[in-house]
Amino acid sequence: KATVSVLYCTMSDDEYVYEEDEEYMSDGDDEGNDTLEGLYYDAKDKMDEEPSEAVEGFKLVLETDEGNAKWSWKAMKRLVRVYFGLKRYDEMVGVYKELLNFEFEGKTRNDAEKAINKLLDLTSSQATPAGIVTEMYGATTEFVSTGVRNEKLWFTIKMKSAQALLDAKEYVKCETTLTELKTSCHAPDGPGWDRKKGTQLMTIFAAEIQLYQQLNDLKKLKNLYEAAMSVEGAIPPPRITGIIREAGGKMFMQQDDYEQANEAFFQAFKHYDEAGHPRRIQCLKYLVLANMMSRSSINPFDCQEASPYKTDPEIEVMTGLIEAVTQKDITTFESILKKNKSDIDSDPLIKKYVAPLLVTVRTQVLQLKTKAYTTIHLSYLANDLNIEEEEVEGLLVSMLQDGDLEGGIDQVNGMLHLGCNTTGQERYRALQRWAAQITTLHKTIGSRLQ
Repeated sequence: KATVSVLYCTMSDDEYVYEEDEEYMSDGDDEGNDTLEGLYYDAKDKMDEEPSEAVEGFKLVLETDEGNAKWSWKAMKRLVRVYFGLKRYDEMVGVYKELLNFEFEGKTRNDAEKAINKLLDLTSSQATPAGIVTEMYGATTEFVSTGVRNEKLWFTIKMKSAQALLDAKEYVKCETTLTELKTSCHAPDGPGWDRKKGTQLMTIFAAEIQLYQQLNDLKKLKNLYEAAMSVEGAIPPPRITGIIREAGGKMFMQQDDYEQANEAFFQAFKHYDEAGHPRRIQCLKYLVLANMMSRSSINPFDCQEASPYKTDPEIEVMTGLIEAVTQKDITTFESILKKNKSDIDSDPLIKKYVAPLLVTVRTQVLQLKTKAYTTIHLSYLANDLNIEEEEVEGLLVSMLQDGDLEGGIDQVNGMLHLGCNTTGQERYRALQRWAAQITTLHKTIGSRLQ
């Protein structure tokens, strides 16, 4: 018995991934077997430098192999890989379909599962035309759905198919596939979900969340997030939990619930970090953003999980921003925003909250600046914040309405009076409370209509 391990890694668009461990039995007395083995390995040796000749070699194995069909099985797997590398996609699909239905003595279910999963992972790269990927998954789905269904393989293939459809922006087909997958998770003896399939259900919810994020369907996203968080008995992979939690964080940001967003992004970051997933860096940025918007006094980099990333070059901008916020240093804060505008604007979520974040930081600075005064000129505050008096007045009005300041504004003389207790000021504060209640009612009705 011999074992061969080969690794061929992608280096450019013209190359292809080859990674497979093989075990084979070689009988020295079997002349036909030795001939097929020789033909097979001659062809395999040409996959790198002479792929077109390798194709002909593997075809020769198929023509020569009359009774020892395992060599045909091996040759077909190689042909799929070589055709993929040569971008001969139609021929690749044809051989793959033959392989799905190819049987030989000694072939196990594990052989089929291993080959199918590896070949689908290989051919589902972004470089492969979407139609080819869809055809590959369509053929595989049909194959695993016939006869006595292997539930584990069926679920795996259907999930990969849904992901391929999502990547191809085939949203209706993707939604249909996910609905079929959810149906398989219903309890067999009544309403509700099968408690034994909690992990599968969470995986489906994660894919649905990605779908409705692309469709920007906020109502369905909210329902899905709540459904995912209520699943019992599930132990999903960390990446799946990360996807769900990240979606929750973005949803809470849209609802202006920054404390909840802060917690959701923290959980997403932790799970992505556990999975070693690159999304952890982006989620850490979102965590810092939500932290600043919530006016939290806790620095997210003080926690054990985030601390190692504090000096990461990709996080450097967000680290500088939160340090400026902690120091109430509006000058440094605005300088960092201006200097790194292109990087900040490259992320739609962060870009969206730059303006509200500036308001939040300026509000915090105003709270600090006005603490020691009972009366203060608006022009002084405007100069300190490097903005116009009208902007300062708008910020102060919002702070008075929200109860962040007690006092009133003398617009004629451009003064802020703090700690006043006149009848006029009481009436003014009553109007402020009334306006705040109307604003809250407006937000509530708006969220219900979404």
